[in-house]
Amino acid sequence: MYCINCGVKLADTEKKCPLCGTVPYHPDIDSIEVDPLYPKNQYPLTKISPLGVLVTVSAVFMLAIIITLICDFSLGGGATWSGYVIGALTVAYELFVLPFWFKNPSPVVFVPCGFVTVGLYLLYINLATDGGWFMSLAFPVVGILGLVVTVVVTLMRYVPQGSLFIFGGAFVALGAFMPLIEFLINFTFNIERVLFWSLYPLAGLAFVGGLLIFFAVCRPAREDMERKFFI
Repeated sequence: MYCINCGVKLADTEKKCPLCGTVPYHPDIDSIEVDPLYPKNQYPLTKISPLGVLVTVSAVFMLAIIITLICDFSLGGGATWSGYVIGALTVAYELFVLPFWFKNPSPVVFVPCGFVTVGLYLLYINLATDGGWFMSLAFPVVGILGLVVTVVVTLMRYVPQGSLFIFGGAFVALGAFMPLIEFLINFTFNIERVLFWSLYPLAGLAFVGGLLIFFAVCRPAREDMERKFFI
């Protein structure tokens, strides 16, 4: 038979024209299974080696570090700004690439390690610029955030049934942390004013956290929300 749209010859078993996609139909021909006239474009799937991807990505990071050092020494005559770029690349590598070198990376281990890496990078910036803000601002902020996130990740890994309680408590804790951040900023940079902007995220995060805890405690309300939002 032939395609009624473009006229190309079709096998009796063709489900659609290979050129224009028109579905053929002939009432006098019964559908039988025979080899099609035109081979299908089926190509074997190419398997990508995870190790090869990791080696390639690592090589790209190393190349970026080398280029940064070469540019810094050739333009500035020494290591002036390259430390900031290399530090940022190191943090990015530790956060997004290093865990994949392990077969079963545990977030309970890598999450706090990530915050430690960020803290060390901020310490380097503080020392390089004589900022004087690391111990009074960066260290407590990164430390407390790292502690909260690590606790959430650990609880979600070992107690997944209590996810609403966990996230609700995390939101409340982060909300309570906002006034402390504003206080540390005011103290570090000698800003003489009372708490102002931190009250808004405090109220919002506390509301969301309280709502999650309410749904965790009140089963009928939780089930009603699940039905409405198809969760």
